[in-house]
Amino acid sequence: MKMGKHELCHYLQIIAIFFCLSGISQAELSMSTSKPYIQPGRSRTKRSWVWNQFFVLEEYTGTDPLYVGKLHSDADRGDNAIKYVLTGEGASSIFSIDENTGDIHASKRLDREEQAYYTLRAQALDRLTSKPMEPESEFVIKVQDINDNEPKFLDGPYTAGIPEMSPVGTSVLQVTATDADDPTYGNSARVSYSILQGQPYFSVEPKTGIIRTALPHMDREAKDQYLLVIQAKDMVGQMGGLTGTTSVTVTLTDVNDNPPRFPRRSDQYYVPESLPIGSTVAKIKADDADIGVNAEMEYKILDGDVDGMFKITVDKDTQEGIITTKQELDYESKTSYTLRIEASNKHVDTRFLSVGPFMDTTTVKLVVEDVDEPPVFSSRFYSMVESEAAKVGTSIGTVTAHDPDATNSPVRYSIDRNTDLERVFNIDANSGLITIAKPLDRETNAVHNITVLAIESQNPAQIGKGFVAISILDINDNAPEFANEYETTVCENASPGKVIQEIRAVDKDDPSSGHWFYFTLPADASNANFTLQDNKDNSASVVTRRGGFRRQEQSVFYLPIVIVDSGSPSLSSTNTLTIRVCDCDADGLAQSCSAEAYTLPAGLSTGALIAILACVLTLLVLVLLIVTMRRRKKEPLIFDEERDVRENIVRYDDEGGGEEDTEAFDMAALRNLNIRDSKTRRDVTPEIQFLSRPSIRSAPDNVIFREFIWERLKEADVDPCAPPYDSLQTYAFEGNGSVAESLSSLESNSSNSEHNYDYLSDWGPRFKRLADMYGNGEDILYS
Repeated sequence: MKMGKHELCHYLQIIAIFFCLSGISQAELSMSTSKPYIQPGRSRTKRSWVWNQFFVLEEYTGTDPLYVGKLHSDADRGDNAIKYVLTGEGASSIFSIDENTGDIHASKRLDREEQAYYTLRAQALDRLTSKPMEPESEFVIKVQDINDNEPKFLDGPYTAGIPEMSPVGTSVLQVTATDADDPTYGNSARVSYSILQGQPYFSVEPKTGIIRTALPHMDREAKDQYLLVIQAKDMVGQMGGLTGTTSVTVTLTDVNDNPPRFPRRSDQYYVPESLPIGSTVAKIKADDADIGVNAEMEYKILDGDVDGMFKITVDKDTQEGIITTKQELDYESKTSYTLRIEASNKHVDTRFLSVGPFMDTTTVKLVVEDVDEPPVFSSRFYSMVESEAAKVGTSIGTVTAHDPDATNSPVRYSIDRNTDLERVFNIDANSGLITIAKPLDRETNAVHNITVLAIESQNPAQIGKGFVAISILDINDNAPEFANEYETTVCENASPGKVIQEIRAVDKDDPSSGHWFYFTLPADASNANFTLQDNKDNSASVVTRRGGFRRQEQSVFYLPIVIVDSGSPSLSSTNTLTIRVCDCDADGLAQSCSAEAYTLPAGLSTGALIAILACVLTLLVLVLLIVTMRRRKKEPLIFDEERDVRENIVRYDDEGGGEEDTEAFDMAALRNLNIRDSKTRRDVTPEIQFLSRPSIRSAPDNVIFREFIWERLKEADVDPCAPPYDSLQTYAFEGNGSVAESLSSLESNSSNSEHNYDYLSDWGPRFKRLADMYGNGEDILYS
């Protein structure tokens, strides 16, 4: 079929519109909106080329560059006189243009999710002059979306919790999936939700993603956790859409929908009667399938405990009911107890009262077991009273104890001697009678607290204890005495009737009516110096009877004073008050109480004595000055300053080895009688040459040393120029058999000393070491 020119043009227009609507740009459009462009040297013409945006499919996977579109100008007559230039986003790197034809190609795969469109600029230039033939125009290449991204749950996986027993349709959680595709183009980004796992317990709304419960009465005690898998599919869930999934963990939280129930209707426990108060006798627990506060219990004893022997509490950790004793159990009194106990929930949910009462009861039987118990005293504490005048063997009181067991074994008594260390009391082993074993003294111990032991005869390991307090009553068996050690003085210028001392008395006794003392002077002693005045208030005043006391005549007076107490019978004692005569000032304060000043000749005053002492001291100072001046006029002695040992003590803290020590000193230098220089001081230590020591055991050496020492001694004694102080000369020689003999007065160099040092043993432990060294005369130690 041949097609006319008009029909062909119409057909081509229909194809161009179809391609444009399908998203593929293939042709130029001849709609001009730009202003006319006038080339230099040419007449004014209208712009004859412009284009809409181009469309390019993303993710093109072909091997050849993807054709995007074509740029063409009416000025292009097909003679290659026009060159097309492309600039802007992606020019040259992503998009390229054929400068001759204006064809645009994409050389790389495009991803709409990375960049949805590109803005470029196109120019038509004269190839020879590079002058624009058309004004630069801007156009857009839009990347057309394809469904290449699946939905994603960005917040997943999810966790949620709902109360158990929730009604159907209870909202659990809303999940949301996002799709990176273009939501404005097609259905690539339209998501639909569905549940893959978790049915029939839960459902999800397809459009919103809200998860709801689908079954009633979901019980946490049956299953407390569910794992759901939710799917999101694009393309509105149609065939060919992409999918994404997430998980949702739903936990059922507890509600109090289960009442407590005892596993058994009754229990029996055996309890020894010897348990102390507060001991646990039984533990019971009601089962409750709930947890947390919904499982908290309360227990109470309904009946069976008339005497109030027990109480029940709750262990907060285990919710157990703990039964403990409030009183001591006694097998002989009651052998068993039957308790009815109720357990109930503390927090009740009224929505579930239809399930039944949230409480339960059980019966607990407590069987008391007989135990061999120690004897029990009729009273835990006994109080007894006895006078300290009671004689040894006097009965004080009786304690009684019995065996509480059914056997009622005999009991023997004894005193715990740790509470009666001095064994003041005894007790009859059979009767429990307590008697006095030693004299009592209230002043030593007013109350005796002793422990009495009651021992079961058939089983001595069973011992009961009773406590006895014995109070000692006072008798008047102590005489009064001075309350203090008084230091009493009387002034020489005291006038008659002067009170010089107030005295008080004390008494170790403690009468119930209190103390009352009487003070007097002995009837057979007349005293012309002092008298005593009883003040009638347990005190007395010592008063002078005359004046004019003189220390040189009598410096001390002794005044006997008789003190009588008010006891029945009364006791008295004579106490001596020492009164010293003192020199006092105008206010009556004692200045000096010494009588030494009166041993000097009469008429010699203190001032005169001081003057005499000052004269003596002045004379001594003058004598010392004269002696010093005389010595300074004499020629000074020649001596070696480095060897001067006058009044110097040099400590070496070294202990030599005696004659066996060949490293210390050489005694050969002492054998040379000419070792002293005539100009050196005689009291200076002679120089000793440190040479090897020869043997010094020959008899002539002994004579040489002796003559040398005596010569030195005589020269020092007769020399008038010798200083008035001792000089120290060290010969560094000692030991058994020394030719120089011993220089010590103790003659420690010989065991045959004529001295006897056995008396050192009588001087005490401080001289024990010396006694050991010299006392026996053997194995003498030298140091």
